[in-house]
Amino acid sequence: MSARGRSLSPVPPLPETTVLYVHFHPAVGEETYDGLLALLTEVTPVVEALPPDAALMDVRGAVRYFARDPAELAGLVRVRALVRYGADCTVGIAGNPMLARMAAHDGPPGAVRTLPDDPGAVAAFLARKPAAALYGVGPATARTLCSYGLDSIGRIAAAPLPALQRILGAAAGRRVHERARGIDPTPVTPGERARSMGAEHRFGGDELDDGHRRRALLTLADGLGARLREGGQVARGLTLTVRYADGSSTTRTRSFAEPTAHTPVLTATAYALHAALGLQRARVRAVALRAEGLGGAGLGAYQLTFDPADDKARRVEAAVDRARARFGVGAVGPAAALDVA
Repeated sequence: MSARGRSLSPVPPLPETTVLYVHFHPAVGEETYDGLLALLTEVTPVVEALPPDAALMDVRGAVRYFARDPAELAGLVRVRALVRYGADCTVGIAGNPMLARMAAHDGPPGAVRTLPDDPGAVAAFLARKPAAALYGVGPATARTLCSYGLDSIGRIAAAPLPALQRILGAAAGRRVHERARGIDPTPVTPGERARSMGAEHRFGGDELDDGHRRRALLTLADGLGARLREGGQVARGLTLTVRYADGSSTTRTRSFAEPTAHTPVLTATAYALHAALGLQRARVRAVALRAEGLGGAGLGAYQLTFDPADDKARRVEAAVDRARARFGVGAVGPAAALDVA
């Protein structure tokens, strides 16, 4: 039979659950993370880096190319990551980035979890979770919602949009309203990863003390500043990630007025990000800081001031750097950070 007369087999429809959120563990270094990102691009070119230990993948094209479903591709990624880098990963599979993230964190690490792209399944998955588990809702926003009786995602989803907008503001109310219904229009955006440098402190248990968390942030900011200056680099912004006892996390980023490697600026920004989260009774397991948008030290223009305290701080910082270069990193540092590992 001629090609004109042949009946072509129908092309099977692509599955809707084609977004993968991949979270690597244990903590990986920057070089290993770059290698893992390259590994993911062997499966699909549509990979969005989420430093320091995660990435998003859009596998719509890969499903057809490899003739495997998303769960099988996730298993392939896990095996390759273990064999090549000794890194395990947890993979969440869903119809959009938010749901994929939440699926990945819905249980212990080291698994592939798929959330079907079915409105009923999505609603059931979200309804049982507390307000703080909704991606993008930090502890302070969760407390505000709970004060109005909206203590679960199911109740938030059932609340009228105007009510949420009165509570949270127009933009935030609409965003929370959509996410509580499983709606996240954010695409997976591939691109070259912005260079960054990070450090993390893990507490021995649930850390409720605000002062101890601030001391950990002081240690991390001091170390980041020293590493930036030693490498002749400056950062354009700082990202704080707080990980909680239930496996969820909150991430906030703030850009600097000008690129910097000045430890007091890093520390003040870390404190401000931490304070904005309102972690009054949160059970914190770890805090991490990441200096974003790295560039050469020439990008950092030092603004002259009439503040003698700032000049003194920079002279002290230079003296500390010289002492560390000669006697080692542990030779000198902030007194308040000495008892934080």
